[in-house]
Amino acid sequence: MAATEDVGYIEHPLLAEEFIERRLYQLQLADAAKQGHTLVCLPTGLGKTTVSLLVTAERLQEVGGTALLLAPTKPLVSQHAEFYRDALQIPDDDIVVFTGEVRPEDRAELFDSATIVIATPQVIENDLVGNRISLADVTHLTFDECHRGTGDYAYVYIAERYHADADQPLVTAMSASPGGTKEDIEIICENLGLDGVEVMTEDDADVDEFTHDTDVEWKRIDLPQELLDIRDGLNEVISDRLEQLRELGVTQASSPDISQKQLNKISAELRKLMDNDQSEGYQGMSTHAEIMKLRRAVTLVETQSVESVRRYFERQRNAAESSGASKASQRLVSEPKVREAMRKIESFDDRHPKFSQTRILLAETLGINNGERVIVFTESRDTAEALTEFLGQHFDTQRFVGQGDKEGSDGMTQTEQQETLDRFRNNEFDVLVSTSVAEEGLDVPEVDLVLFYEPVPTAIRSIQRKGRTGRQTTGRVVVLLANDTRDEAYFWIARRKEKQMESELRKLKGVADEVEEELDDDQSALDQFDGEASAASDDTTPSTATNGGNAESQPGLADFGEVEDEDETDEEQATESDTNAVTDNDSDSDSANEDGDNTDTSDDAEDEIVANAGTDTDEVEIVADQRELESTVARDLSKREGITTRLETLAVGDYVLSDRVAVERKSVADFLDTLTGGDRSMFEQVGDLVRNYSRPIVLVEGEDLYGERNVHPNAIRGALSSLAVDFNASILRTADESETAELLDTIARREQETRDREVSVHGEKSTKTTAEQQEYVVASIADIGPVTARSLLEHFGTVEAVMTAREDDLQEVSGVGEVTAEKIREVVGDEYEP
Repeated sequence: MAATEDVGYIEHPLLAEEFIERRLYQLQLADAAKQGHTLVCLPTGLGKTTVSLLVTAERLQEVGGTALLLAPTKPLVSQHAEFYRDALQIPDDDIVVFTGEVRPEDRAELFDSATIVIATPQVIENDLVGNRISLADVTHLTFDECHRGTGDYAYVYIAERYHADADQPLVTAMSASPGGTKEDIEIICENLGLDGVEVMTEDDADVDEFTHDTDVEWKRIDLPQELLDIRDGLNEVISDRLEQLRELGVTQASSPDISQKQLNKISAELRKLMDNDQSEGYQGMSTHAEIMKLRRAVTLVETQSVESVRRYFERQRNAAESSGASKASQRLVSEPKVREAMRKIESFDDRHPKFSQTRILLAETLGINNGERVIVFTESRDTAEALTEFLGQHFDTQRFVGQGDKEGSDGMTQTEQQETLDRFRNNEFDVLVSTSVAEEGLDVPEVDLVLFYEPVPTAIRSIQRKGRTGRQTTGRVVVLLANDTRDEAYFWIARRKEKQMESELRKLKGVADEVEEELDDDQSALDQFDGEASAASDDTTPSTATNGGNAESQPGLADFGEVEDEDETDEEQATESDTNAVTDNDSDSDSANEDGDNTDTSDDAEDEIVANAGTDTDEVEIVADQRELESTVARDLSKREGITTRLETLAVGDYVLSDRVAVERKSVADFLDTLTGGDRSMFEQVGDLVRNYSRPIVLVEGEDLYGERNVHPNAIRGALSSLAVDFNASILRTADESETAELLDTIARREQETRDREVSVHGEKSTKTTAEQQEYVVASIADIGPVTARSLLEHFGTVEAVMTAREDDLQEVSGVGEVTAEKIREVVGDEYEP
């Protein structure tokens, strides 16, 4: 690969002419990455994707095969696809996009014919578990935003499968913020099978040429007395509940500012009591749950919008009135001081002071300083929507949120997200108010101001947010801080961690060899994946920790263009309050994550897909329901030798192990939830299972069956007895997902190898009788559940009579109290307001 010196562009047979600007640091990183499985660390906005594209072009030119690029969100996938189609001289139809919106059978065919596949990891994970695709011919795999490669995230599973299955694997992992410590970075390397680390920071001379200073400042705000009174009232309840836990001997804490770390310790002590079957443990755990809810309410009052607090309390009221409501929820909404806080919030006729400060900062940027664009980040979707409405009175403002619908809030479709970003790039509006979905990797245009509505207590997210400015011109970042609130704690945590990460990256440049040595020998050789250490080069080891070295020190750099020698031209101590963010339903978590897969294939279509994937028909087959991908069981099974997994949307059961054995898998929490209500009760589900398979199995997974929920042990024993005796279902218990996979493996092999039985998916959910339909209709009112529905129908005789009954008459029925009766009349009698 050569550089066109007169205009500064890179030439390559697969690159569009005069499209990729020649940047020394990108050439150096790409050359290192093409020679081994490499972690590439580069500041936000400096072209990590370009580095991966250069490696992809080289691999396709030299080795052939297919390139696969994974990105965590649909908007980011679309952005990468647009860039690759513009930058490469490859037909657009050969660069395909995979998301859950593409039918599985279409993906199987497209994957085989594509040159480059750009996808969300959940879709590729689904297709691997379902045996629809093979990674054998993938010669370059890119993990974008690779800091996600921990725990059960799909990157980890895909990396293991890739190293095991690919004939000539090469991995490039990219992130601006891979972790806060050397240990964090080593975990990423181990999980993704990386044996090289390349780091560029803004201190590098060539990188510095393309960056500008970003001023970070914070604005301190005092809360009005009305909000302080609400906060203090809630804190009094927290103190009272902590006193109850003190009396149980599980804590000495009494301050409402108790940290999450301390609460975790209390939870551990309570579980010890529960393990010893002491009733105090169950009582204390319910109190602990109440404290968690109260702390979330306090955080919203202190740091968010009044609207977010209103919505949160409304959700708590709805939860307390629903069937199977927890004691914690019921006590919370009945507590006089909490009810008083709810009343004050409803009557508060002003906005959170952060709103007016936000308006002032935007007026300065867009008015006085003649700026063009501003991004406002907030943790809460409720706040994002309230801010959009408020700022829209003064500026042309649009929201940018995740795809999932939440209570009281519609998400944005992928098309809506893309259109919003395109309009922002084209200066069609001034202000983008975004939740976390716009933090990672999206090519959000250069902005004049990035405003943190609140600090975030993680270095990675802070760095990602700030990367939206200062790319081409001097940028400004402002953080709003409410005095004497959790804002301050989160600010210092993030600041300390960010400085730690910056320090670690600088150190990493000098100790990359040490990091690689500390990756255990099995990892370095990738023996655990049964793959080759590197197919990129037979006799070249990966280059490490480049800091602006010359071409002679990097074999093969000339392939990316000739380069010349270039030289590379007090960490502040911060205190940390031991406080962690508490995740709640009103946070917008769509950036993480989840990409639906509308699987709905026939047996014939699935058989054809399996055949195309080269499945060994002699292997034991396990059919898993598509929804089971939320657990690790199906993934575990798909990696086992001699097991072929297939995904379907099963009408009955979660796993089919033969023509007669199907399994309904329930975690302990799910099992208890189905006893207290839901769309389909446990008995209805098992009834369908029994009608369609002669050997039905109910598998209950988890260790705390009698302590997970506030359900009497005799009720649980009665349910288990009914399933075994009345439904003739086998009840099996496992401790965790790993043990579940072992058990399913054993049963499937016994059925198919020992008994010589074949897998046959059959059965449908049974059609409801008139009585069942009547119960379903009544049970849906105020979410009262099937048991109370039957009681109401037995008492009143008809659905119509239930609907027209007075509150006093409703309360005569067992299980219907004042709150439930009031809710029934409200749902039935109130005017419909969409």
